[in-house]
Amino acid sequence: MSAFVEVSPDQAAALISEQFPPWAGLALRRVEPGGSDHVIYRLGDELAARFPRHDGAAGQARHEAHWLPRVAEHLPLAVPRPVALGEPADGYPWNWAVHRWLDGEAVSVEEYEDSGDAADTLAGFISALQALPVGCAPDPTPLPLHQRDSLTRHAIAAVAGEFDAAALTRVWTDGVSAPAWHGEPVWYHGDFHTGNLLAEDHKITAVIDFGGLAVGDPANDLMMAFTLFDDRTRGVFRNALVAHQSARSHNGTTLDDATLDDATWQRARAWALTTGLTAYTAYAATDPRIKKATTRQILAAVKG
Repeated sequence: MSAFVEVSPDQAAALISEQFPPWAGLALRRVEPGGSDHVIYRLGDELAARFPRHDGAAGQARHEAHWLPRVAEHLPLAVPRPVALGEPADGYPWNWAVHRWLDGEAVSVEEYEDSGDAADTLAGFISALQALPVGCAPDPTPLPLHQRDSLTRHAIAAVAGEFDAAALTRVWTDGVSAPAWHGEPVWYHGDFHTGNLLAEDHKITAVIDFGGLAVGDPANDLMMAFTLFDDRTRGVFRNALVAHQSARSHNGTTLDDATLDDATWQRARAWALTTGLTAYTAYAATDPRIKKATTRQILAAVKG
């Protein structure tokens, strides 16, 4: 990953005015927190401009512009609607995007960790996404779980003074040695965690940040169980997934029961652990918000 690039208001305004002159006069307000991957500016009242901050996120704008219009209408929650794709220019090195503004507040663990309604809502979203025809869908964007083995074990060693390294190793070993996904590939969001949810009036209403949208192992998205929910609601979430998938099967959409078997759940714990560790080692020293969220995620994955 390259060094982080900050996009100043002046630079953002210049890129917008040069490439999309009709929007040049709109008010530009930085959105905070904007996430680790993008600098986000609200553009007028109806738009948002998103600028990747590092080369690991550089392909997201083009990826979302291509795929989101193909899946959005089939999903039960609002998702970003790309309206323009910006080009590298004036020293800024990557594609960037303009989306329709999505109203909503960031979802907090404190408000939603014990919410059965939230568990059912997110189970319905995952089930609807998994049920979409695969067709010419993109290949997996994150490394497959087994290809993260060295990275994860190095991260475990790096945090051994702050977490129980033996417990982390057990969870990781169980997950990476669990039977691999051998069913038909299904769609997954690819970065399905609390920070990519929006809510209004105490209800989850939108899912954002689809840069990892791809097809493959359904365990990837089940890590939401360990990023948002408490021990009890984690079980509610799993049961809700079963119920939604059963309902879809009765309506003529067949989903493999193995999307929720114990091996998939083990891999989901491992996904929660490896992504939590990756974010913790990258950001905990400089971002207390990410440190708190990823600490919780890591400990939840250990607890199961």
